Amino acid sequence: MATELQMLAWAIVLGLVHLMLDAAMKTSERGLAWNASARDGEAKPLGPVAGRVNRAWQNFLETFPMFAAAVLAVVAAGRTGDQAALGAQLYFWARVAYIPLYAAGIPYVRSLVWGVSLVGIVMVLAALF
Repeated sequence: MATELQMLAWAIVLGLVHLMLDAAMKTSERGLAWNASARDGEAKPLGPVAGRVNRAWQNFLETFPMFAAAVLAVVAAGRTGDQAALGAQLYFWARVAYIPLYAAGIPYVRSLVWGVSLVGIVMVLAALF
């Protein structure tokens, strides 16, 4: 299997872990009754850490579709290779690092890591041209 596809699979696993972390933190702050409810009305605001985890999750949802589309396009076009593989690895590992950096509220480094994940997407995409 191409490295790019392996990194896509691991990014999906990371997304599932991130989803569960976000859900667990929301439930711990808002309660099981809220989680089981239809969630009509205003939700109780999240605390600082849970809020940061939620924003990191939302950010993952913004970047993952582009990453997945780029990987699938590279594989479908038969343009896999060292550059695309490195880009996919950069995206994945940067996203792994992003979660604890954002949850801890670490500025600048978090933004730098986010930028590395975008560079990874661009590297995968560049393999198509």
